[in-house]
Amino acid sequence: QVQLVESGGGLVQAGGSLRLSCAASASGSVIRAMGWYRQAPGKEREFVADMSNLGNSNYADSVKGRFTISRDNAKNTVYLQMNSLKPEDTAVYYCNADSVAGRPYWGQGTQVTVSS
Repeated sequence: QVQLVESGGGLVQAGGSLRLSCAASASGSVIRAMGWYRQAPGKEREFVADMSNLGNSNYADSVKGRFTISRDNAKNTVYLQMNSLKPEDTAVYYCNADSVAGRPYWGQGTQVTVSS
């Protein structure tokens, strides 16, 4: 069982920055990849970014060049640095972890609101 605890959401003006954190309860040997998804009101949950245990990262086109994902494997924590935020980035952001057994785990979500 993997538990994910997110922090760092909040309200920011357009052009501002926020940093999200997600700490996993399990050891790195159990988790294959960690990442972030988001869900805006009335929309489906969408992929934002992820990073494998080897450090390979992927980003949605909508956040490339603005968001940076990083991991601290010693702390089993993944971060999402969000710069140049836009109102369309407003959503609930969910941390995701994929176990080596192929099972996905989700955090409780943290609200990010970007005002224009």
